[in-house]
Amino acid sequence: MGGTDFRVLIVVPCYNEEEAIATVVAEINYIKHQYGLNLDVLVVNDQSTDNSLAVIQKLDCLYLNLPVNLGIGGAMHAGYKYAFRYGYDVAVQMDGDGQHPAEELPKVLQPIFEGRADVVIGSRFLERTGFQSTYVRRLGITYFRWLNQSLIGKAIHDSTSGFRAFNRRTICITNAYYPDEYPEPESIVQFGLHKLRILEVPVIMRERQGGTSSITLAKSIYYMFKVTMGTLFVYIRLQNKQRNYGVVTDCYSDT
Repeated sequence: MGGTDFRVLIVVPCYNEEEAIATVVAEINYIKHQYGLNLDVLVVNDQSTDNSLAVIQKLDCLYLNLPVNLGIGGAMHAGYKYAFRYGYDVAVQMDGDGQHPAEELPKVLQPIFEGRADVVIGSRFLERTGFQSTYVRRLGITYFRWLNQSLIGKAIHDSTSGFRAFNRRTICITNAYYPDEYPEPESIVQFGLHKLRILEVPVIMRERQGGTSSITLAKSIYYMFKVTMGTLFVYIRLQNKQRNYGVVTDCYSDT
């Protein structure tokens, strides 16, 4: 698949994933050696209340142990800051619950290696194979596709996917700012307004291999409202920057 000249950091956010995290890291390391990738794994422990930290400390990976629980957005922001500070060319988000098979990594990395995209999103809905999520979540994802298309003119079929790869320019942007709590749909608007090239590729996902989802049915209405407001906030904020300072292209300026 090529790409051996790129330094890649796999960022794995972890909150109460003691059942799955060891397998996730082992699968990634296997793909690393199979393809000869210059790749590191960084697990970000978001103040897990189970035995996750003790498990992580025994694994063949880097790790950050956050002092407070920041949520998925804060955990990923910490990972992207690490990738930026230590000069990685590519950063990949993979969930710590085992939903993202490591054998799918080449699909999200190759467009970055070939210079065809700044952001690559692994989508379970382009070919509709593997785990397709629940009906309620699919309705929400359809809504976010409409919202993103309305704001930036680009339809993303799997806007809540946590399986995504960023090139160095995108890492630079996320180092300066990344949405907190439920960042995936919100960040698409951020990337669109920065004129980044966003590409979806079909991937197969699994059901989570352990732990419980942070988004329960009871939180679904709150999730929809919160993400909508967050997305609109990101859009208005960056639009104001563009009006006041011109098109936002400098990744250091988004603070």
